Amino acid sequence: MTDAVSLIRAKRDGQRLADDDIRWLFGAYARHEVADEQMSALLMAIYFRGLDRAELRTWTAAMIASGDRLDLSSVGRPTVDKHSTGGVGDKVSLILAPLVAACGAAVPQLSGRGLGHTGGTLDKLDSIPGFRSALTPDETLAALASAGCVICAAGSGLAPADRRLYALRDVTGTVESIPLIASSIMSKKIAEGTSALVLDVKVGSGAFMTSYERARELAETMVALGEEHGVRTRALLTRMDVPLGRAVGNAVEVEESVQALQGHGPGDLMEVTLALARQMLALAGIAGGTAGDPEAAIADGRALAAYRAMVRAQGGDPDAPLPQAAHTQVLPAPASGWLTGLDALKVGIAAWRLGAGRARKEDDVSASAGIICLAKPGEAVQAGQPLLELRADEPERFGPALAALEGAAAVSDQGPLPPVSPVISEVGPA
Repeated sequence: MTDAVSLIRAKRDGQRLADDDIRWLFGAYARHEVADEQMSALLMAIYFRGLDRAELRTWTAAMIASGDRLDLSSVGRPTVDKHSTGGVGDKVSLILAPLVAACGAAVPQLSGRGLGHTGGTLDKLDSIPGFRSALTPDETLAALASAGCVICAAGSGLAPADRRLYALRDVTGTVESIPLIASSIMSKKIAEGTSALVLDVKVGSGAFMTSYERARELAETMVALGEEHGVRTRALLTRMDVPLGRAVGNAVEVEESVQALQGHGPGDLMEVTLALARQMLALAGIAGGTAGDPEAAIADGRALAAYRAMVRAQGGDPDAPLPQAAHTQVLPAPASGWLTGLDALKVGIAAWRLGAGRARKEDDVSASAGIICLAKPGEAVQAGQPLLELRADEPERFGPALAALEGAAAVSDQGPLPPVSPVISEVGPA
């Protein structure tokens, strides 16, 4: 007879877990026959011992089977989604979902909220007056049918085991396990019913994965899981050493996203967005011609129209003014020369201290707080000129934010470095 202690000991000692044992574990945990303390011990054993490919496939399948799966067969368009591992200034989803929808695909994007220095897509969208991110499955399908895209929270019925496991990982120091990260992300994405998925795996100081090797391992693991569960999956590795775009926060990132959809997006932001869009459209079987060209969809206004339709479908007013911070302060350039670095992690922490992020899941965030990068690496600056504009609702937040920005900017008199593409490499099925 299978029992939790035997499974903990087996994994602790480096043995693999049988498929039937994994399925039993999730069933017993759902029935509260396995205590949180026991599941926490098993998660720690997995953190140190890992899961092999077969174990991970069954583990992920059991997480999917713990709840419902969305049925997108009625949508009438090829479905494709995108997931980012999170970064500073990463507002790509707000541009990408309507952009790909404007080219003929349906994008059912289930997103999350931010924690720590990385912003959450739903926090950004919630700054739009009236916008609703908590939708029922029927409301999700209705928004998808009317606008071609939807960005909303994963319902409580999708992979509910993941919600319980993530809460345990968060308080037991077992978040940074590649098998557990991969199964957490992919169980929800597979359960949402999309036919294809593109992953944006961030690498660098402001990313969850700071090393290229670990980021690539995570990308390869998630691509394999998607393919094994019948979802066409690709990944891009993209840089997150510098904030993406110029805005970091919630309402300020919505504003920049709208500018991008109008054809005025910063170069690094648009390079990442268009690279992901082309991957998504290729997986959806939409390529070639003006209809399937994302740059054309921005130029002729289709992408902006799709964004406005999505916002309206989710109860928001795309014409309403966005929240504005009551107070601003600037950080001056420390010297004259060429800006060669702007540390994404420090900028992200500063934005969090201004009120744009949260330390705990239950914390509120400020819609209007954030940072505007008035200069980016590769640009010439003069000593004392405004480098960053900080925005906050309470002026007492500026002190802690400025402390976080100590040493964030690097200036050199050696001339600009050659531009570095934010897109590093592509990962496909093995």
